[in-house]
Amino acid sequence: MEVKNKIVIITGAGSGIGKAAAIHFAHHGAKVVVSDINLENAKKVADEIVTNGGESLPIKTDVTKFEEVEDLLKQTVNKYKSLDVIVNNAGIGPNLLPTHKSRLEDWDRVIAVNQTGVFYCMKVAIQQFLLQGHGNIVNIASLAGLKASPNNISYSASKFAVVGMTKSAAMEYATKNIRVNAVCPGYTESALLDQLINAKPEMDAILKSVIPMKRYGKAKEIADAVVWLASDQTKFMTGQTITLDGGTSL
Repeated sequence: MEVKNKIVIITGAGSGIGKAAAIHFAHHGAKVVVSDINLENAKKVADEIVTNGGESLPIKTDVTKFEEVEDLLKQTVNKYKSLDVIVNNAGIGPNLLPTHKSRLEDWDRVIAVNQTGVFYCMKVAIQQFLLQGHGNIVNIASLAGLKASPNNISYSASKFAVVGMTKSAAMEYATKNIRVNAVCPGYTESALLDQLINAKPEMDAILKSVIPMKRYGKAKEIADAVVWLASDQTKFMTGQTITLDGGTSL
């Protein structure tokens, strides 16, 4: 993976796919800004990277607050003088209720984090990318952003939005040396999946029954795709969604 010395921001990097991506980027020589709403978790990931010979900076960010997203970019550029890649990974899970029973506060929170938070991060990153003449965005969407996902309206809406924003921005900035792609994981070992199964234990067997590979994805497997999209090996790729779902969409 050709990401050596690239400056990379990853939101929601304190656990799960974000953590796996942060460690994977660092392994390949990138300088990683570990952003998370939980600063303690961010520091743990950054410390792990540094202990293994990498370079990392932990920053607390609530992606639903535009001023904190602006500060994330400011701190990154102040330290590293530029930004090569932002991975918009911060997200929260669904409420698992049919549409007519969905709570307004759940809708507002999921949209704020999964959709508006990605927009905020794209907006400020692109402003920096235009100033320096290059940049790369990798958005973490979901299989739920590509196909029907019942009892899941807020999460599904937010992830369909991420796919749409990815494609729109990719077209807007294709001539500006700015690439925008998305990764759409299926059911992946993560805190969000744990939350789902803890709420409804019977879902474990149900979910595995619809995955042709009969297992969940691993965070590192998603991280492989993220780093590849961020690398110089995909310079002609923009506006794409890469689905990693063990065949579920088939």
